[in-house]
Amino acid sequence: MKIKNRLAFNFSLISAAVLFVILTVIYITFYSLFKSEFYEHLNDRAKVAAQLYLEADEISSDSLGHVRERYLEKLPGELLGIYDERNRSFIGNKQQYWSDKIIDKVRNKKSLQFRVGTRQAVGIYYYDNQGNFVILVSAVDEQNIKRLLNMAEVMLVLFIVINGGLFLIGRWFAKRSLSPIDKVIEQMQQITVNNLHLRVQEGKGKDEITELARYFNRLLQHLQNAFELQQAFVANASHELRTPLTSMIGEIELSLMRLRTHTDYQQTLQSVLADTVRLNETITSLMELAQTDMEYTQAELSPVMIDELVWYLHDYWNKQKGGNKFIVEIEHMPEDANALTIMGNRSLLIIAFNNIIGNAFKFSNNEPVRCTLNANDTDISISIKDSGIGIAAQEIQKVFTSFYRSPEGREFPGSGIGLYVTQKIIQLFNGNITITSAMGSGSVFTVKFPSPKI
Repeated sequence: MKIKNRLAFNFSLISAAVLFVILTVIYITFYSLFKSEFYEHLNDRAKVAAQLYLEADEISSDSLGHVRERYLEKLPGELLGIYDERNRSFIGNKQQYWSDKIIDKVRNKKSLQFRVGTRQAVGIYYYDNQGNFVILVSAVDEQNIKRLLNMAEVMLVLFIVINGGLFLIGRWFAKRSLSPIDKVIEQMQQITVNNLHLRVQEGKGKDEITELARYFNRLLQHLQNAFELQQAFVANASHELRTPLTSMIGEIELSLMRLRTHTDYQQTLQSVLADTVRLNETITSLMELAQTDMEYTQAELSPVMIDELVWYLHDYWNKQKGGNKFIVEIEHMPEDANALTIMGNRSLLIIAFNNIIGNAFKFSNNEPVRCTLNANDTDISISIKDSGIGIAAQEIQKVFTSFYRSPEGREFPGSGIGLYVTQKIIQLFNGNITITSAMGSGSVFTVKFPSPKI
């Protein structure tokens, strides 16, 4: 059963229970009211009968019967009994007989109301100058029974109609409320392994559906990055390994074709050594990519203090380069230390920043590198500035492609994997990285993470 139908059914079930209770209370209220009124009517009939039969001593029996027929309209199935102290019938009608037990009970309690099957009965103890008498009157409340039956029929029809209407209204309301989920599902169905770049619309609300879409998009981002890392490893491993191997094989085969001089062999060995070094760097880069891929897909998030991370990088690189070549500057720090905390993986973040800092030193010939930390209400910003060769405007976005190296950067050792891995790690923790650069004037890599207060 779909959620919308289940919600409508549960809504109708609850409404039906509430409506049933209300109708039942109304029915019982009217039933009690009708029964009480009929008892009062029977009680009045008993008192009037006492006046007619016991107080009118000078009126003949025929006259009494005439008065009774004239002033006392019989109730449906009415039975009237008047009994003296010996429980003998005063009016002598066998149909108006009550057991001694009931008569004595009325005499003891002075007044009694009770039911016998569908009949309601009232008994009173009446004091008279001729003696003390027990008067019992019973009848069937046919009119109110019909009213109650009609009321029950109307209530049943209302119960069915109202619950049917409530189910339709509830289903319409559930369908309207869950329509954003239907849109999200429709968008999810369009996402496959071949188009993991697609995202579902999160909307601008703050409800659970928006939160679901946000977390789903975050999951897609993680999956996309993991797939791209794996695809980059598989796609580039064969190419990057084949090139130096092909060069080495060609050099060796060429040397073996005929005898060569000692100088020629030295040149060949130097060429093979260069290719070997390049192959070793490539294998190292591929292993780093594979290790990063494994840690990336299995990364456990924990609180990371960005300022502590920056000072750790400060100590590490100053030990590596000597002196005070990695300079840290603080532009703005929040009063609350928690404002500098993000949910991430410390090891992966160190890899990402080391790639940026390592490139900064490499392309600036080990000139000092500046790191600026700035935190405000919206984001945490870490900028790393070097004085190296710079990056051409058309090359800035390409440097984040795996194994890509700009024409100017090919003169320096490297494999072109570092910045690709760095961008994936930064994106994993909801950050972004931008580059500001110009040829010959250095580069500024800026990494921003959203403030935890957002």
